Amino acid sequence: MKFILDAQLPRRLARGLTAAGHDAVHTLDLPFGNRTPDGEIAVLAARQHRVLVTKDSDFVTTFLLRNTPPKLLLISTGNISNDALLHLVTANLAALEAALARHHFVELNAAALTIHS
Repeated sequence: MKFILDAQLPRRLARGLTAAGHDAVHTLDLPFGNRTPDGEIAVLAARQHRVLVTKDSDFVTTFLLRNTPPKLLLISTGNISNDALLHLVTANLAALEAALARHHFVELNAAALTIHS
C-alpha cells in the first residue's frame, strides 16, 4: 500500500510504514516540505494512488465535499507521544490495510478503528 503522511505526523511513522513493506513518504520529503499546500498534497495522493494520512480535519472536509483525496486515513488520537502513535498504528496495521483496501475513509483513534461511508 502507498501512503503520504501530512505534516502533523512524525516522519518516523513514514519510516515505520516503509519498514513494514509499504511505500510511504512524508511531506518533509516533498520539494516544499511541510509548507506544501494541502491541495498539492491531495493531488499528489490521487496521482500516485496514495492513502493520505493526516490529523487535519481540513482534509476530511475536502474529502466529504469533493471526494479528494481518493483515500483518507484520519488519525484522531489527539496529542500522544510519537512512540504511542507508532505503536498504535503498528498494532492496527493489518486492520488498517484491510479497511483501506475496501473503503475510502478510515479513522483511527486510541480506542477504535472507524470506517466512514
